[in-house]
Amino acid sequence: MKMKEPTKHQAPTSKLQRNSKRQVGNGANARGAPLKYPVVADRGPVVNEMPDGKGESKHPFDLEERTARFGEAIVRFSTKIPCGPTNNRLIDQLVGSGTGIGANYSEANEGVSKKDFRNIISPCVKESKETKFFLRMVAASEPQLADEARQHYREAKELHLIFASIFRKTKGQGPDRGNQV
Repeated sequence: MKMKEPTKHQAPTSKLQRNSKRQVGNGANARGAPLKYPVVADRGPVVNEMPDGKGESKHPFDLEERTARFGEAIVRFSTKIPCGPTNNRLIDQLVGSGTGIGANYSEANEGVSKKDFRNIISPCVKESKETKFFLRMVAASEPQLADEARQHYREAKELHLIFASIFRKTKGQGPDRGNQV
């Protein structure tokens, strides 16, 4: 008696995957023209949502924008660091911690409760402190970049102080304790 091989079932796919025709929107890019992002001074392409459309934040002390700009600056700075066995590790760590500050802060702003906010602000404190450490290591590894690393170190220090202050001020706040500051 011959045994049949079991049939293989394919996982269901979405409509978009099943459609073999090229999907083109009705926007400005409908004819395949490349997308263009706004360029702000020497910062290069920037993707963000600004309320006034002029590239300036509605609030002059917007911490989310500040952390995003810091992350961008760290990414640009990391491209100046020469590659090598030691530096590659420093670059990875620096970019991870420098961009992680803004990512964690953005997530914290979406927190459901004060406790949730505080739990997500905590990594911002740690990431900013870690960024300071790796900037110091880069300055030690590449003395020609020490001046620029110092500038970024100052900003990382300010961010660390800001997030540490926020973290301390949210301590003890919760649904059952009221708003103690």
